[in-house]
Amino acid sequence: MPDSKYISFKEHYIIIKHLVRWTALVLPVAVVIGSMVALFLWSLSAAIHFRFAHTWLLYLLPLAGLLIYFIYKWIGKSSEKGNNLIMEEIHEEGGGVPKRMAPIILITTIITHLFGGSAGREGTAVQIGGSIASMFGGWFKLKGPDMRMMLIAGVAAGFGAVFGTPVTGAIFAMEVLTIGRIQYEALLPALIAAIIGDITVSAWHVSHVQYHIDALQHEVPLIMPGIFHFDILLLAKVILSSAAFGLASFLFASMVSEIKNVCIKIFKHKWMIPVFGGLVIIGLTLLIGKPDYLSLGVDAEHAGAITIPSAFHAGGADIWSWLWKTIYTTVTLGTGFKGGEVTPLFYIGATLGNTLAGILNAPVSLFAALGFIAVFAGATNTPLACTFMGVELFGGQHVILFAVACFTAYFFSGHSGIYSSQKIAIPKIMDELYSDETSLSGAMKRRGYFYQKLKKYRVLFKNGDGVGK
Repeated sequence: MPDSKYISFKEHYIIIKHLVRWTALVLPVAVVIGSMVALFLWSLSAAIHFRFAHTWLLYLLPLAGLLIYFIYKWIGKSSEKGNNLIMEEIHEEGGGVPKRMAPIILITTIITHLFGGSAGREGTAVQIGGSIASMFGGWFKLKGPDMRMMLIAGVAAGFGAVFGTPVTGAIFAMEVLTIGRIQYEALLPALIAAIIGDITVSAWHVSHVQYHIDALQHEVPLIMPGIFHFDILLLAKVILSSAAFGLASFLFASMVSEIKNVCIKIFKHKWMIPVFGGLVIIGLTLLIGKPDYLSLGVDAEHAGAITIPSAFHAGGADIWSWLWKTIYTTVTLGTGFKGGEVTPLFYIGATLGNTLAGILNAPVSLFAALGFIAVFAGATNTPLACTFMGVELFGGQHVILFAVACFTAYFFSGHSGIYSSQKIAIPKIMDELYSDETSLSGAMKRRGYFYQKLKKYRVLFKNGDGVGK
């Protein structure tokens, strides 16, 4: 039994001291990150709309890719590893995150979008956050666990600020590092940083796109009205669609990886890779006859364009829009252009949700929203963060469906993802086949028939046993 003669507040004193210390450390970092993200979002919007008015810029995309290549070759150094470098530094302290990462990724992402490359913005915001956090951590002389928490806070601030989702940003930063484990030790710095980063962006009068889910009309009578308020048929459709969302995540992550590997095998000179990628994007756009799959896919370049907002309405996407965006984005990122993956994943998910809603006779706006968050959840292995994203973006009315969609997609994406530096603490499937995997990069090398066939053809090409032999 504890001594009841007195009550010790020593633990609470330590808690308050910890709170004050990390608030003081994180506050200036988050303000700077939020300001940089605001500048980035403003510049990105200006670049995209400038290209809308000057469509001929698309034909300079190969030269833009060449410029990005030499920027990283001459001054980028380790910055080219991007988000994976930040994650590696959090897992195990190494050479640090270079200060130049923030301005370089901001400039090269703007270049990518100015000339029509299909990329996102999350990667840029996260790298801005990680770079600035590392810089401040050095100034504050932080080491070991403290530097680790500062980097996580930087990721949270960047992510929360770029999408206007601070709670998601905090959870994402703690969840994305290791599959099956959340870094709760960084909870306080991550939450403070994400909130301050988001407030800072708002203070600069930079707004975010608003989405809306229409009110549902139940297709069948509810079971036990007044007691059980759930549509079982709708839930079944959500589960089926979420499996497809997970497979779309798997396809995206696999294609980015394979395009990178194949291009490295094919091209003797690496500078040829972004030139090739730019030419492919130009060719695809001429083939399709419309620019809907270029850049972010948020703002409409012309009347009737397929965008993320349009996917929330019936007829707002073509049946294969999600696949075209997958091809455009994986080619863009796989050939060396810069930006993020998340906004294109939103586009893929929303348009796939639109298509599946038509096939399953389901609510369009709801399924677009579910695809929006679920494809992202599968590609980043962050189902909890994405469930909260659904609440922050669309409201809490459908939180159960958000959770079902995100966790189902998480499982169906398998051991794949867009961040190869993710560690695996607990495999998605408790089976001996997966028990020896410790990192996502290692897991992605173990594939079934599709991967083995690609590997076989790469070996044949490398040995000169292919065409013309």
